[in-house]
Amino acid sequence: MHQSHPGSRQLNARHVNRRTAMQIGGLGAAGFGLADLLRARAQASSQSLPRETSVVWVWLQGGAPHLETFDPKMDAPSGYRSMIGALSTRLPGVEFGGLFPGLAGCAKRMAVVRSFHHTNPDHLGASHYVLTANDNPGGSTQQTKPSFGAIASRVRGTNHPRTRIPTFVRLKPTVSFDFDQPLWLGRANAPFDVAGGTRKNLNLSIDPSHLANRRGLLHQLDRLRRDLDQTDAMAGMDAFEQQATDLILGKTRDVFDLTQEAPALRARYGGGLGEQLLTARRLCEAGCGFVTLTYGWAPQPAKTPFAWDMHLGPSQPAAPPMDQQLRAICPPLDHALAVFLDDVAERGLDKNILLVLTGDFGRTPKINAFGGRDHWPGLSTLALAGGGLQMGQVVGTSSARGEFPTSSPVQPKDLMATLFHVLGVPPKLQFPDYSGRPHYLLPEGASPISELL
Repeated sequence: MHQSHPGSRQLNARHVNRRTAMQIGGLGAAGFGLADLLRARAQASSQSLPRETSVVWVWLQGGAPHLETFDPKMDAPSGYRSMIGALSTRLPGVEFGGLFPGLAGCAKRMAVVRSFHHTNPDHLGASHYVLTANDNPGGSTQQTKPSFGAIASRVRGTNHPRTRIPTFVRLKPTVSFDFDQPLWLGRANAPFDVAGGTRKNLNLSIDPSHLANRRGLLHQLDRLRRDLDQTDAMAGMDAFEQQATDLILGKTRDVFDLTQEAPALRARYGGGLGEQLLTARRLCEAGCGFVTLTYGWAPQPAKTPFAWDMHLGPSQPAAPPMDQQLRAICPPLDHALAVFLDDVAERGLDKNILLVLTGDFGRTPKINAFGGRDHWPGLSTLALAGGGLQMGQVVGTSSARGEFPTSSPVQPKDLMATLFHVLGVPPKLQFPDYSGRPHYLLPEGASPISELL
């Protein structure tokens, strides 16, 4: 079936609308185009999920070291064990890396997977593998499978039916590898990209009190369109204009206004990652199904673009020692995540919101000759919290030096199956690709992490 895209309707109608919309101010740019986009998105059928759950996906871009996060191996020989020490947690006998006191205090509300692994040592390929549960061995920037968030949008619908909040929102910086796209699930299911400027479309350049007049003119233009286009493509136009108006003036714009939160809570979260996590919580409360954000990108001249990518040596000649970098990057992550988990629990949302913390891969168990750690997909950081899953546990074990899983191995496809379970996505769901060939969204052999169910 041919699918049109925004702006593909009859040429004369489009030109009339754009000329007239420019005469009435910002609504033409912000609301009218948005209505067109929503109209195109509706061409993709959607299903309602049995329960409202959300995922907040925190991506540690560059590869956080698993030994310095949640598997410190303090009994391993020097040169292997965590270079920042370890802390006892509220789980008996379980230690986290020495720079995570906040999360150590939240350990009973977390599940740490010490057996998460895959086989791709390249940043691009590994990112694609973890973000889509499908390997991309060539290290290409070409995405080949839809992302988790796009799947949630395709199944749940692009916007919440009551609040109109987008189902899939991306808060992370646009410098991240862009493997969040929907591909053959349809562009309607692409992320609402806050960092990419989509949010600017929610800011009216007209007085909202004048909106009724603008909408009246738009309705006149709608009738003109219907006169020009006798097909069924315009049948739902009025509903989409209402939806666009709701997005501009309603919950979607308000959810980004953090001044609506208590000053004390905003101070607890802090700026940077904390501000993004507070926004993520507000999005989930309003009905967003999948929120992604990235932590770890730092474009300082002394580092590579990936602050977790701590090779040191000739490839990073000006980089400070790895332990110094960790002391800069870990405490803000620990603080923001601990506040988020406390806040979510205090609001009774911990059964409805699943936090996922992971990255492209781990880092070599043996510290290299330059005092850094290199790429290591044999084990990787993975921690989860909430979502109605069984928390307060460590899933799987790793070898004495943190080199490979020794029990309950977990792969990206198993993480995907776990997210399907939390979001209520049927595991045998299929959608056709561009050629009409049906594809299972869940890779063969995938199963939810049984210890969490």
